[in-house]
Amino acid sequence: MELFLKYPNEVQLELLHVLLDMAKSTEIGKAYDFATINNYEIFKERVPIRSYEDYEAMIERSRLGEHNIFWPTPIKWFAKSSGTTSAKSKFIPVSEESLEDCHFAAGKDLLCMYLNNNEDSKLFTGKSLRLGGSKELYKENGTSFGDLSAIIIDNMPFWAEFSSTPSNEVSLMSDWEFKMQAIVNETIQENVTSLAGVPSWMLVLLNQVLETTGEESLFEVWNNLEVYFHGGVNFAPYRDQYDKILPKSSFKYYEIYNASEGFFAIQDHNDSSELLLMLDYGIFYEFIPMDSYGTNNEKVIPLSEVEIGKNYAVIITTNAGLWRYKIGDTVRFTSISPYRIKVSGRTKHHINVFGEELIIENAEEALRKTTRSTNSEIVDYTVAPIFMKEKEKGAHEWIIEFKKRPNCIKEFTNILDQNLQQANSDYEAKRYNNTTLNLLQIREARQHLFYDWLKKNNKLGGQHKIPRLSNKRTYIEELIELNQVSPIGSIIK
Repeated sequence: MELFLKYPNEVQLELLHVLLDMAKSTEIGKAYDFATINNYEIFKERVPIRSYEDYEAMIERSRLGEHNIFWPTPIKWFAKSSGTTSAKSKFIPVSEESLEDCHFAAGKDLLCMYLNNNEDSKLFTGKSLRLGGSKELYKENGTSFGDLSAIIIDNMPFWAEFSSTPSNEVSLMSDWEFKMQAIVNETIQENVTSLAGVPSWMLVLLNQVLETTGEESLFEVWNNLEVYFHGGVNFAPYRDQYDKILPKSSFKYYEIYNASEGFFAIQDHNDSSELLLMLDYGIFYEFIPMDSYGTNNEKVIPLSEVEIGKNYAVIITTNAGLWRYKIGDTVRFTSISPYRIKVSGRTKHHINVFGEELIIENAEEALRKTTRSTNSEIVDYTVAPIFMKEKEKGAHEWIIEFKKRPNCIKEFTNILDQNLQQANSDYEAKRYNNTTLNLLQIREARQHLFYDWLKKNNKLGGQHKIPRLSNKRTYIEELIELNQVSPIGSIIK
């Protein structure tokens, strides 16, 4: 770490050359003649920026058993992630190198930084409660796919299970409803000193722990609990709820920034909102300033050219064979010596409060199918989260202005929910048996509501659009106040 902190740009450029050299004999390496790329400018000019759709055909070939397409070593695992416009789910390649040199290395670095900042820690006197995903087998050829967390758990050395809870057997269960209670039953018997998992899922689990034990505070269940390592979704909406069930000022929260494509950044100080960008995990970074993103003047820059305070779309080249790949995230640099970031959002409007990663394409497709099957028409709509409160689970709230109203709003609600699950596997997982998300709620808008809102905010005109999806309730609260109509639909528990 000291090396990349002192020589960040040199480490990144050296890494790029290593990746190019390793992959020069692959199909993609031969297509772009990696062997003759000897500097960043040639790499930038020769190799195109790609999205998942551009990679999908190659990835499917790899899943069917072909090797040496975009990476020289065989790809045995694929991390299942949320879908795109054309695919319900993405399958991100995970190589041996990315497991060892990225994900496992990040876990070690995270612990090292935490212990360095907390010399009196008793982390290793107990176990880490990890909340991972399920694992399935792609039966036609033996390659595995599933949540990244499941792939990591499944590939950890045998001794790692001794310091973690629940057991691998329980951790990798696919039935979430049964799995959550199994985790509770197993972990309440252990001396848990740390938590690790996505905030929305973890909150459901911890509330179930308190319900099962009858305790008010988690410290009454695990009196040596000292830290929660979290990532995946914005933690801010959950912080108050966590503070209620973890009411010790000495308890610590550590944020990480990882994804199916790689592990990118780690909080390296106590009580910090900034993340240290990790530069030696086999990931070469490039960035697109958001003020040029998607335009004819789109500009791509290396790490050495980023500026503090600007929003950038992240482009990665990785040791799993993703070459100049758009991950869809945006970051803002808070420091360039060392390089520290905050995750600022996505390149598209979306809702990802509960890990569902609902994008506009999902919503539009589901709405299109629903209006068609219910013989209805809409004028406009917007969607926002209903945040978890106490032990109540979250949901999505829709305001819809109908041109032609469906005969039954309740039926429309249920069909829309089913269509959303078909369009997005992450939303489907969160809705499964109401584990994290309750049924969506619909408010019917009065006529001209959205027009009036645009007029009130001086946004009439062709360049201004209704914000379809938002992680905040700012827009929807303004619309509710302007609407002055009670909810038509209701949340079904």
